[in-house]
Amino acid sequence: MRLHDKVALITGAASGIGKATAHVFARNGARLVIADFDEELGMATVEELRKLGAEAAFVKVNVSNLYDVQQMVDAAVKRYSRIDVLVNNAGIVRDGLLTKLDPAEWDQVIAVNLTGVFYCTQAVARVMVPQGNGVILNAASVVGLYGNIGQTNYVATKSGVIGMTKTWAKELGPKGIRVNAVAPGFIMTGMTEQMPEKVLDKMREKTPLRRLGQPEDIAHAYLFLASDEASFIHGAVLSVDGGLTF
Repeated sequence: MRLHDKVALITGAASGIGKATAHVFARNGARLVIADFDEELGMATVEELRKLGAEAAFVKVNVSNLYDVQQMVDAAVKRYSRIDVLVNNAGIVRDGLLTKLDPAEWDQVIAVNLTGVFYCTQAVARVMVPQGNGVILNAASVVGLYGNIGQTNYVATKSGVIGMTKTWAKELGPKGIRVNAVAPGFIMTGMTEQMPEKVLDKMREKTPLRRLGQPEDIAHAYLFLASDEASFIHGAVLSVDGGLTF
């Protein structure tokens, strides 16, 4: 198994891509910390994983709160004594055109999607550096590479995550820690399922493979990047988008 006995901490793991990643990692031997703000869904995910024979624990966290993040990391280390993989998956959207975007919604998205990634990575890096190894995986987005109407705040965070990924790769690579990002395209999650069918059809038309991605498509990309098979991939942004951006 690709992640046999590895300890993986996944934020936003109670649903969507995070949950799919937890399941894929579990099937590949990882021991898991399921971190999410939604305690009910998070505990349900842990129970699912345990029924499959995986070792998993839940930690409630608001990634935009520094105290919460440190408590999350401390709990993971107390339980498993190490952290081998961090997946910075937690994120939110608050869409709006530039001229109508509420400054409060700008602040909310920046706090979770950008500051939260910084908080989590800083805290986990302080565990990984003494270990001399580790893998950090960040959730970017195709819109972080090419922009998107009505998503000034979200695009700013995902572009920022790409920049941080490359910076951390330079800083942490010499210490044995690999850092990469995944940039999903249009993925069918609970969020997209609520969109009108006409909008979903347009998304499919824009994607050369003529379908929306599934959470498992992203989860398998994370699995590869977390595994030793990707031991020489570092500072990369992997687009998983059905050909949307080539």
